[in-house]
Amino acid sequence: MMRGFTRYVLKQLVLGMVLVTCGLTVLLWLSQSLRFIDLIVNKGVSAGLFLRLTSLLLPGFLMVVVPIAIFTVVLFVYNKLTSDRELVVMQASGMSPWDLSKPALTLAVAITAFSYALTLWLAPESVRAFRDLNWSIRQDVTHLVLKEGEFTEVGKGIVVYVGNRTADNVLTNILIWDSSKPDREVTVMADEGALVPGAAMPRIHLVNGARQEYRPGTHEFTMLYFDSYTAEFGDNHAADGERSRDARERSLRELFTVQPGELSEVDVRRFRIEGVQRLLLPLQVLGLTLLALHGLLGGGFDRRGQAPRIAVAVALMVAFQAAVLGANNLATRSLTLLPLLPVLTLLPIVIPAWLLYPVRRARIPSGLSSGVSGS
Repeated sequence: MMRGFTRYVLKQLVLGMVLVTCGLTVLLWLSQSLRFIDLIVNKGVSAGLFLRLTSLLLPGFLMVVVPIAIFTVVLFVYNKLTSDRELVVMQASGMSPWDLSKPALTLAVAITAFSYALTLWLAPESVRAFRDLNWSIRQDVTHLVLKEGEFTEVGKGIVVYVGNRTADNVLTNILIWDSSKPDREVTVMADEGALVPGAAMPRIHLVNGARQEYRPGTHEFTMLYFDSYTAEFGDNHAADGERSRDARERSLRELFTVQPGELSEVDVRRFRIEGVQRLLLPLQVLGLTLLALHGLLGGGFDRRGQAPRIAVAVALMVAFQAAVLGANNLATRSLTLLPLLPVLTLLPIVIPAWLLYPVRRARIPSGLSSGVSGS
């Protein structure tokens, strides 16, 4: 009987987990993808490249969604089993809370293992790939949408006008106005030009034109005629085209071995906290699963429903998430508070397990006999 019950409940949990995880992930992906719409509007990025870029965010979304999803699914499935009296019958037949919890705990252990694969390998790799691709797109001037006969803002204080643009990215009748630096204004005009791909900074090569520079502070005006000139614009990155890597894309070894002399004190704290979070975040799956199980299996059967128990479980889950977030913020100020993170992570595992699974004889839940007589 117990094996049949475990398979029956586990099937419902897996189906619900897939649906809820996919739904929450898609909603989160849609909301976060709106931040990168400017890549299509201003950079001319294709839909395929846009989807490739934003799909790299999915592993990070799963790290956040999975603990909430399993908590929601366990509450829903076990509440439905209680409402349909299936759970009550199983308890009356002698099944202990441990037996009733096996399907949820089996799923939780499997998802915890998957979460460790996410946090320790897949998520850092996806963040690194996302930032590399995003950086290269923003630095690749060939993606700029330079519409014919229109003034296009390609950066803060930089406007480009193009009279005509051919299919092979040859430009004619070009005007560039650059006021990005407060001490000077530069105007460049040229008969022809071409976008230069693969440079450390976005560049456009100009032919047969003039460069005018005006300094408002000294009212100096200079003018230079040229046969060939290369204009640079965009974000100021290192000349070698490399970018710095933050804590989210570092390996676990790098997070714990970085020394204060290599980075600032604030960055070292961030690295340490990121490393601890990667080790502890998958355990939230077990903690929230046990919290949900205790909410519905920790008391007797109530004919009026389980709404109060569900409300308490949800409140405890929200309080737990808020406490973890607060501990993270405190640890960023001082690493002496870092032990708060493992303590808070283990509390929802240890306390519900201790309350639910003491060694005791199975008994008929209170209220069952009154429920039968009332029918």
